[in-house]
Amino acid sequence: MPAHISGVLHAGPSPVWLPYPEDVNALMPSLWPAHAAKDAEGVLTIAGHRVSDLAAEFGSPLYVFDVEDFRIRARETVAAFADAFSRVGTSARAYYAGKAFLTVAVAQLAAAEGLGIDTCSLGELRIVQRAGVPAELVGLHGNSKSAEEIELALRWGIGRIVVDSLDEIERVEVAAARLGVRARIMVRVTVGVEAHTHDFIATAHEDQKFGLSLQSGTAAEACARVIAAEHLDLIGLHSHIGSQIFDASGFEVAARRIVGLRAQLRREHGVELGELDLGGGFGMRYTSQDTPPPLPEMAAQLAEAVAKECAEAGDELPVVSFEPGRSIVGPAMFTLYRVGNVKEVETDTGVRRYVSVDGGMSDNVRTALYDADYSCTLASRASAAEPVVVRVVGKHCESGDIVVRDEYLPADVREGDLVAVPGTGAYCQPLSSNYNQAPRPGVLAVEEGTAQWMVRPETLDDLFARDCGPLR
Repeated sequence: MPAHISGVLHAGPSPVWLPYPEDVNALMPSLWPAHAAKDAEGVLTIAGHRVSDLAAEFGSPLYVFDVEDFRIRARETVAAFADAFSRVGTSARAYYAGKAFLTVAVAQLAAAEGLGIDTCSLGELRIVQRAGVPAELVGLHGNSKSAEEIELALRWGIGRIVVDSLDEIERVEVAAARLGVRARIMVRVTVGVEAHTHDFIATAHEDQKFGLSLQSGTAAEACARVIAAEHLDLIGLHSHIGSQIFDASGFEVAARRIVGLRAQLRREHGVELGELDLGGGFGMRYTSQDTPPPLPEMAAQLAEAVAKECAEAGDELPVVSFEPGRSIVGPAMFTLYRVGNVKEVETDTGVRRYVSVDGGMSDNVRTALYDADYSCTLASRASAAEPVVVRVVGKHCESGDIVVRDEYLPADVREGDLVAVPGTGAYCQPLSSNYNQAPRPGVLAVEEGTAQWMVRPETLDDLFARDCGPLR
């Protein structure tokens, strides 16, 4: 990986003045896409394209997607799980979590590298169908699936529907009977594991909307209902403990509990479920302070944990599946902004320097929503000025409109400069909005020699087209 992107040494929420090395990327090689570098003039390049040229041609703010980086991460993810589980005597499949970022092109890229696709809405199902992904490689999640979503999944014949409530089991059974098909069902089990992550993205503790409780017995009841249903096939159990997870301990506890339920179902109903899904949530590096383990290391720990639990339960090893999204697409994209103004504000602890850009929470709400932390770099030129801690903020009428809370940029950063924020591939574009009637940025797919729209930018005409005008 090119190792000369400077200006991204993370300051953290309580800035500490640290050395500012020329070779910052050597400290944090996974913050940027694989083909990012800086040229002799200090301009950030991606797959050979200067971002100053991209901004001139395609505008800003702009999501920039490194196609080959996505391919590499997808391929390495499939291989990591396949290799780890083959060593313990079973197989594994990875489903790309489409909610992280999904387009027709992304679905095709993911499927071409051996990933299934996990969806959770009618729109996501339609995109994957339009992309030509085989139905058997598609799954449907969701805690409140609509009749349209269930019917499309059944008519298309997708590989699995992950049911999330007792009511849903009956609804899928009725729909399958009406259509004369059988539905392949997984039951989402709330395993009671507290993932060490933000409350809004922890999903396996008892008091939240997802899944059926293992502790209360509701998960076992749900499985019994699916087994008894005439048009449903229970193919496996599913759990998901949260997102941005950096260690395997939570997954290991989830594996123990879900394997225990699998053994219980064998004893009580005589069924040997062939698949377990331990969900996604594998972390990525947003800043130099993030330290996720290499995925092969995590996969090996999970394979050993599942093998151990199955051996102790006296059960055969199942096929094990996972649903990574963020760890694949997150590092493959960065957001490019143009600086509008810079100002200094007196605070109780000193002077804070605000760098305002032409986007903000309409293209990345994660800082406001999850207290997420990001890094950034001056992308359009070199600078010999001393680094200072700045706060990069958006243009919206909201005090919480913060893009990067505290980061080093050169002291001479000024209007017209380009600033790039890495790690924006996951959830930024899907969560984007038209706050303050801002058109949403486009997603530009870049490869050596080509740059083309993956998602075109919205225009004001797009916004006006949905406005029905004066009331009559």
